[in-house]
Amino acid sequence: MREIVNSADGSYDVLTISEAEDPVPDGEELLIDVRAAGINFADILARKGTYQDAPPKPCVMGYEVSGIVEAAGAQADPKWKGKEVIATTRFGGQAEKVLVKPHQLFEKPEALSFEEAAALPVNYLTAWVLIRVMGSLQPEESILIHNAGGGVGLAALQIAQHIGATTYGTASPRKHEFLVARGLDHPIDYRNNDWYKQLMKMTDNRGVELIIDPLGGKEWKRSYKALRTTGRLGMFGVSSASEGVSGGWWAKLKLLATVVTMPFFHPLPLLDKNRGVFGVNLGHLWHEKEKAQHWMRQLLEGVGEGWVSPHVDKTFPFSEVADAHRYIEERQNIGKVILVP
Repeated sequence: MREIVNSADGSYDVLTISEAEDPVPDGEELLIDVRAAGINFADILARKGTYQDAPPKPCVMGYEVSGIVEAAGAQADPKWKGKEVIATTRFGGQAEKVLVKPHQLFEKPEALSFEEAAALPVNYLTAWVLIRVMGSLQPEESILIHNAGGGVGLAALQIAQHIGATTYGTASPRKHEFLVARGLDHPIDYRNNDWYKQLMKMTDNRGVELIIDPLGGKEWKRSYKALRTTGRLGMFGVSSASEGVSGGWWAKLKLLATVVTMPFFHPLPLLDKNRGVFGVNLGHLWHEKEKAQHWMRQLLEGVGEGWVSPHVDKTFPFSEVADAHRYIEERQNIGKVILVP
């Protein structure tokens, strides 16, 4: 089989296509013939050397795939063989063949293509935990979605719409028409305007009840400041730490500089202002198998009901993985970017 190997910290040239022996399922394991694999910002951070959870290099990244179950171990349920599935993977997903355990596997809805199915797990589970599980967004409340045009951003928009909340979203101007067509109530141009000033003007200086922020650094301070009474800030990334650097030591130095500007939230001001802050790292939820399965089943029900609809912006063959990284880093995508073998 072929797989995408991240050989070292650095720029796009550290991504190579290699051949490896086809894995063989053992025990309860199932072997998936991969038809589509997700690519996420964590993969980009891993390439640059600033993703602390990445496996030692050389490594194969990838948290999500869709495909067909090709073989099963001796103790595996034979019903899975030949089924079209979605699977979560703790690395190794960007390959033509992937081994998974039963709890990582879900039947693919017929309504979704393989590419759309591979766009579901990471983005939608992240958004679900941010908004429903920990953010507790209510119909009468409002939410600010940073990077509303990204994969998590679009997933968050659909979930917030389903709840019935008022939605605000930051995005570059060229994405506004698309986002409004997808149901965003109030787009904010963060490139040419100060998003904080725009949001406060739109809300009569009250702010919003929930903000989900993947930016990090000083932006977390501003997001916290933009919370209304009883507001919650959900932090789930530090994308600002990787902008403008290709990898290696420069990336690590920029990450350090970003960490220095991060706020500390003391309990007393949180009490006085009636606000909350929390963080979400999907990669640290693997031990909560039952919870993850429950959340995923709720999202798959949403597919059947029509309010969950993954948007695939563009697909790249494995051989063009460097272009896929560049495409995401330059923030060209609206929605998900997918790799296909």
